[in-house]
Formats: sequence, C-alpha cells, structure tokens
Amino acid sequence: MRAVVLAAALGALSTPGWAAGDVLVATYEGVINPVAAEYLHDAVATAQASGAQALVVRLDTPGGLDTSMRLIIKDFTASTVPVVLYVSPSGGRAASAGVFLTFAAHVAAMAPGTNIGAAHPVAMGGGEMDKTMKEKVENDAAAYIKSQAEQRGRNVQWAEDAVRKSVSVTEKEALKLKIIDLIAEDLPDLLKQLEGRVTTVASGPVTLHPAGAVVREFPMGLRLELLKTLSDPNIAYVLMTIGTIGLLAELYNPGAILPGVVGAISLILAFYSFQSLPVNYAGVLLLLLGIIFFVLEATVTSYGLLAIGGVISMVLGSLMLIKSQAPFLQISWFVILPVVGTAALFSLFVVGMGLRAMRRRPATGREGMVGQIGTVKQALAPHGTVWIGGELWDAESDEPIESGGQVEVTRVEGLKLFVKPVRR
Repeated sequence: MRAVVLAAALGALSTPGWAAGDVLVATYEGVINPVAAEYLHDAVATAQASGAQALVVRLDTPGGLDTSMRLIIKDFTASTVPVVLYVSPSGGRAASAGVFLTFAAHVAAMAPGTNIGAAHPVAMGGGEMDKTMKEKVENDAAAYIKSQAEQRGRNVQWAEDAVRKSVSVTEKEALKLKIIDLIAEDLPDLLKQLEGRVTTVASGPVTLHPAGAVVREFPMGLRLELLKTLSDPNIAYVLMTIGTIGLLAELYNPGAILPGVVGAISLILAFYSFQSLPVNYAGVLLLLLGIIFFVLEATVTSYGLLAIGGVISMVLGSLMLIKSQAPFLQISWFVILPVVGTAALFSLFVVGMGLRAMRRRPATGREGMVGQIGTVKQALAPHGTVWIGGELWDAESDEPIESGGQVEVTRVEGLKLFVKPVRR
C-alpha cells in the first residue's frame, strides 16, 4: 500500500514544471505516531526520487510514540536530501519526540513565538515504571538524543537536560544555546536564510541554493488524513462505544438494520485506530462490561446496582484504555462523561424497549391469535367451527362446547385452532 501511495505521489510531482532542485514542503501537526512516520517517510522518499534540493518539514507536535519517532529519525539520517525541520507556526512547539526530530534534522529552524523541550520519556504501560526500568529508559533516551546532537554539532548538554530534566526554551534561547540553526519569520524567510548554507547528508556535503526555487507542497492525502483522525484516542473511544451500543441495539431490536450497520462500521474503525495507539485491552473489556451491565439493568430487577456497576466499569475502562501517562494520549473527561451518560441512557431505555417488545405477545399473525376470544358456530364435539377476528375457523376442543358458547384460543396448528371454554 505504501508503494502505491508513493508511486501516486511521484506521478503527481512529475507533472510539467517540476524539476530537480525544487524544494518539497511537508507539514505535520499533531502527535508523532505511525501516521506521522508513514507520511514523513513518503516525503523523504519523494524528495530523493524527484531530485529535490531540500525537504522542509513544518512541525508542530506535543510529542508521541518512541517507535514512530525512531523510524522518522532513521529516514532523516539516511536521506541524501537535506531535511530542514521548521518548528512553526507561531504558537507551535516541538515537545518530547519533537525535540529528537529537531536534533536529527540537517538544519533546524523555529518561527517566532515557538518553543522546544520537555523530552523526558513517559511510561507506556499504564502505570509508573519502577526505578530500575525508569533509569534504563531515561539513559537510553539521553544517549540517543546526545548522539543526534553530536552528529549535527548542536548543544549536547542541553539535549541531555531536555531528557533528564524536561527543560524547555523559546526560539531565541534555542538559537543562543545552539539548539537550532536559525529563526525564520515564515517559509520565504527560511529559504532566504538557507541560501549558501552547507550541510552534510548521507551522501556527503551539500550546499543549499533554495532562493528562487519552486516550492512544492507534499500533501498528506485523504487516506492518511483519515488515519490521523482515527488515531486520536478520543475518537477511537467514541467509535468503540457507538459500535458496541449499535450492535446491542440491533441484537435486541432485530430488523432495525441501521444500528447494526453503524455499530459494525464503528467497531471496525475503532479497532483499526487501536493499532496506532498503546491500548490496554483490560480497559476495552471493562468498557464492554459496563455496557452489558446497563443492558442487564433494563431486564433484571437489581434496584440500580447493575447501573452503578456499569458506570463504574465504563469510567475505569475509559481511564485504563490507553497505556500511557502522556497527556496528549489521555482520553478527555469532557469526552468520558458524556459518553458514559449517553451509553447508560441509551442502553436503559432504547435497548430496554427492544427487550420489552421481544417479550410482548405477538398482536398479529397466527401466534397473535393465541388468547383471543371467539364464538362457537358449529358445536365442538370435539371438532367444529368458531368465529374469531371476523373469520370462520376449524377448531377442536378437549371437551364438548355448544353452539354460541365463548371459547379462548390456546394454540394454533396450521389452519386449525385449539380452544377451551371461557368460564363465566
């Protein structure tokens, strides 16, 4: 799939007007995750295949997953095209994983009003790391960022402090501390300042001459945009809840169709998005258990205990769903509370109505005739006829019943009714 997307991108870039020496610009805003890794991998590959003289990566990120970050850094360091990482726009940041990416780029720049730092690793296992493991992870991260800083001739001590002490600085402080190479107001200013700059890529030294070059945007594309949206833990959480409720609604309201279709699609999208998130499946099970408790509350007299259990189970499941202490990967309380409340109301009332409808005696068809009262037209001894619902039926009774007597239908077999006398 990646090869197909890359081929399509290269085909688009090979249109008339594209030439070697142009500048490719990739823009990414959000969490560093597998979507970011794939997008930037394709951007680097496209820049190299098309003969671009530079790849500018405009970045604004709160951080992200270590595995995705390392994949991107491998692409940066192996690139034969200079990668210029530009922290922008004003108000943006390069935090956590973004710090590592900045140090790995051949040229690092920031826009006014941006900041960089706070690269201390966070636990991805749903709880606090023990002291030994914490030291191992911290030392590994510190060594990794120091190697990037040394390779690019940047401030090694500050890089280590960003990991161990979570220090952060503004763009002016970053330039003064030799964390970045320059400050640029916007993209044209950045390209102007890059003119004549020499940097070393995987294939050797390169002199940049981007002034006056054609600038080409590298779009993320609809597929990756969709995956990026789905990788939001809040979206994944809502989709999973909608999916579960939808399937339960279809189960207890057979033939409704729409709840089942929406539920199935939502669940598929939810589990797809879980692939790009550090999901704790104990949290998933607690969420499902909570919804089941709500459904049982609609069918079992528990005096509210099952409903309370459902709320507790869903809240705990919501908090445990993502195995990370990173703030940007947490599910917001502004999402949890409405979702839990909606799930409770929907399950108690909508699913409850479906269950009550299933228990209700059929009002139409042959099954609906059971319990109806009719009048004997031809005496039952034991066979005869009865008048019920405006129709004449063959009937049979276990005891003789005179014509004109009242009878009640007990069962239906084919076109014959079995009746019993109505006692006054």
